[in-house]
Amino acid sequence: MAAVKRKTLHDYFAQEEASSPKKVHSAQTASSAPSAPLEKLLHIPKGLSIIDQFVSPEEEATILSFLDTQEWRTDLSRRTIHFGGTYCVMAPKDSSPQTKKQIEQTIITAAKMPVELHFLVQRMVDRDLYKDEARPEYCIVNEYTPGLGISAHVENFRFGEPVCSLTLAGSDEMRFHQLEEAHDGSVRSGKAASAPRTGRRQDVAMARRSLLVLRGEARYSWQHEIVRGRTRTRPPGWKRVSLTFRVQGG
Repeated sequence: MAAVKRKTLHDYFAQEEASSPKKVHSAQTASSAPSAPLEKLLHIPKGLSIIDQFVSPEEEATILSFLDTQEWRTDLSRRTIHFGGTYCVMAPKDSSPQTKKQIEQTIITAAKMPVELHFLVQRMVDRDLYKDEARPEYCIVNEYTPGLGISAHVENFRFGEPVCSLTLAGSDEMRFHQLEEAHDGSVRSGKAASAPRTGRRQDVAMARRSLLVLRGEARYSWQHEIVRGRTRTRPPGWKRVSLTFRVQGG
């Protein structure tokens, strides 16, 4: 069976040094109006950064064409693909309790990181985002269309840092919620809703073809979500495909 899994996701900005000509962006608010620079954001998470134009339009098209040939997970509201690691699927809503338990406790091994994505991993290593001996082996692909999103969560603590997410096909925005302390509350864990928040919140823009990098407090002490139901920044025909890369925790 091909790659498939549960919910995950992404975030954004604080300035980061770049070792190549690619521009490292300061944080921006997401709206149809010009984005605000980092210093104008009220509650920017520490450790949040983004690199603009991490891939070229030609590379973007090649990646999207490759993903179109893969088998997508369709048990969630959005389409998803998993590379590396294991995952479980969601049982149909009309499943009996026994069938639901059996399906959701079945562990599926995802295909390894495909050769077609190796150049992205190498580029992240070249940019000193990951060490050569600790390359990301896990990637989850999510496809968002108008109305779709993902609940506020923190990436599973079994993964280390940074968490890097590439935005393709269309721009979007992510909402961040500051927590009172680091909280291991992934979507799948069921613990995300109980995470104590400080009340600080920040929306951040994710530009098309940019790479979002999540470290430190932004990685462990802020929840991130893609808000469902938004139409202002998601016109008909809009789509965003995200590739989130993760490394095993140390």
